[in-house]
Amino acid sequence: MSKSVRKVVEEARDSGNPELDLQDKQITSLEEVSGLLSMEYITRLSLPHNRLTRVPPAIANLINLEILNLFNNIIEELPTSISSLNKLRILNVGMNRLDALPRGFGSFPVLEVLDITYNNIAEGEALPGNFFMLESLRALYMGDNDFEVLSPDIKNMRNLQILSLRDNDLIALPREIGELTRLRELHIQGNRLQVLPPEIGQLDLLGNRCCFRLESNPWLPMIADQLLLGPSHVMDLLRNESYKFLYQKHIGAGSQPPPKNFEAKNRKISRKRETA
Repeated sequence: MSKSVRKVVEEARDSGNPELDLQDKQITSLEEVSGLLSMEYITRLSLPHNRLTRVPPAIANLINLEILNLFNNIIEELPTSISSLNKLRILNVGMNRLDALPRGFGSFPVLEVLDITYNNIAEGEALPGNFFMLESLRALYMGDNDFEVLSPDIKNMRNLQILSLRDNDLIALPREIGELTRLRELHIQGNRLQVLPPEIGQLDLLGNRCCFRLESNPWLPMIADQLLLGPSHVMDLLRNESYKFLYQKHIGAGSQPPPKNFEAKNRKISRKRETA
């Protein structure tokens, strides 16, 4: 443990400061930070821009933790014990090397913000069965991963206000997104989408504090033409009966998805290497 890290930890312990900032300290292991995992009173732990390769199961000892920031490390997996942090409200594990989330991950009772951007997570077994039971979640950032599909169970995240799915490999969105009535931001740019579920037209995504991003997809001409005029025209289209007919026909025909955008994937890999 470096002198600068020791000083920060000792000062926090002596003063009883519940917020511990260890950003960019070249830390490779949490165990090397003496006493850290026994500081039960900590409510905020910031460890971005370090060299962590793993998170020890003993992270569960920090029972009062409300904010955990592990952005931009080289973590390949998270322990199952992390979901026992019952007070955790914000978890940022973006820009790591995760290809899956641990079993039971969806059991956080009060988690409001989850950022898993810039990892290698895909659908299927990469997400635990209870992932979409995070009903307290208000913001979910899943951009720059490897998702091709999104589970219809997304409807269970009924308090979502922000959903970011940009720069994945999505070939379709579930109609159940239309049940997220509190959604105010939807980021789906940079995928392989050709059509949108008409149910998205029911959402309030056009107000002053709203955001609807859908560029850089291989849209069918009907959507592409309206997008040139702006997102509001796309929303009008989704409510149109002729579009609903086209959508049903497209889905029923089992159309082949467009090929993966390997150029975009290579850019993503390059960005990760630059930050490694």
